[in-house]
Amino acid sequence: MEDIKIRVIEEQVGKRVDKVLAQVLSEFSRTQIQQLIQGGHVSVAGKVIKASYKVEMNDEILVHIPEPENSDVLPENIPLDIVYEDEDVVVINKPTGMIVHPSAGIYSGTLVNALLYHCHDLSGINGVMRPGIVHRIDKETSGLLMVAKNDKAHQSLSEQLQQHTVTRRYLALVHGLIPHEFGRIEAPIGRDPHDRQKMTCTDKNAKDAITNFKVIERFNDMSLVECRLETGRTHQIRVHMQYIGYPVYGDPQYGLRRDDTSHGQYLHAKILGFIHPSTGEEMYFECDLPDYFEEKLRELRKEME
Repeated sequence: MEDIKIRVIEEQVGKRVDKVLAQVLSEFSRTQIQQLIQGGHVSVAGKVIKASYKVEMNDEILVHIPEPENSDVLPENIPLDIVYEDEDVVVINKPTGMIVHPSAGIYSGTLVNALLYHCHDLSGINGVMRPGIVHRIDKETSGLLMVAKNDKAHQSLSEQLQQHTVTRRYLALVHGLIPHEFGRIEAPIGRDPHDRQKMTCTDKNAKDAITNFKVIERFNDMSLVECRLETGRTHQIRVHMQYIGYPVYGDPQYGLRRDDTSHGQYLHAKILGFIHPSTGEEMYFECDLPDYFEEKLRELRKEME
C-alpha cells in the first residue's frame, strides 16, 4: 500500500487530472492511471475525482496505490519482438510505453506478463514479480533487454552487469549543440529529496554513476548522441544529460516543458552485448530506432537543408 502526493504547479493548471498524472507518474501507463481513477483511488481535498477533473493551482492530488489482490503474475498474450532466444536467454526489443515488470498498482500489461505467456520457464531469482529480469529499461525507453530463462543464466548475466562487462549503448536525442565530440559524466545519482518520482545528481544517499557519450550528429539546436553505460542507475542517462545541460528530448520528467512527450523520451537501447552464460560466446545485438524516432531525425535533417 502506498500513497503518492502531487502538488499542482502553474504549468498544469486547467489540465485534466488524468493528463497530469500521465505526465508526472511516468512509471504508470495511461490505462493504469485510468484504472486508478475509476477505482476511486485518486482524490483532491479528500474528494474522489473523475478523469475529467481539471486541476487548480496548489491542488494536492492524492493517489492511493492499493496492494495487489494476490501475488500471482498472470501470463498475457502480448506480442513480443524477440531478437534472439535459446534455452538460457531471451533478447527482447522492448517498445516504448511497456513497463518491464509488475509493481504496486501495476499487475498486467508488462513485459513479464508477456514473457510468462511466451516462456514456460524463467529464472526465479528475482521472485514472482520479476521472473527472469536481470536489468530493466524505463517504460518510455525502447530497445534491447536481456532476460534469463534459468537461475544459472541469471547469475552469470548479473555478475557481468556488476563487473561492467555488458555492452549497453543507447541513442539519445538531446537539446543543445554539444561542442565536443566525446564526454564522460561521473556524477552519483540518488532520489530527489524534493520529488520522490525523480532522481538527481547528489552526494546524499547516492550511488556512483558513469555515462560515456559521443556525438553522432548535430542539428540546428539538438544533438544525437550515443551513450555507453558503465553503471546502471535508475534514469541514469536522462539524469546525467540533464545535469550537464543537454536534457533528452521528449522526457516528461527531465526534459523541457515545450517538448512533445507523446512518445516519451527519445532514448533507445540500440546495442547490447554479453558473454553467453553456457557457451562463453560473445553475443552482440543491434536494433533499429523506432519509426517515430527516425521520423523526428528526418524532420531535423530537413530543417538543416
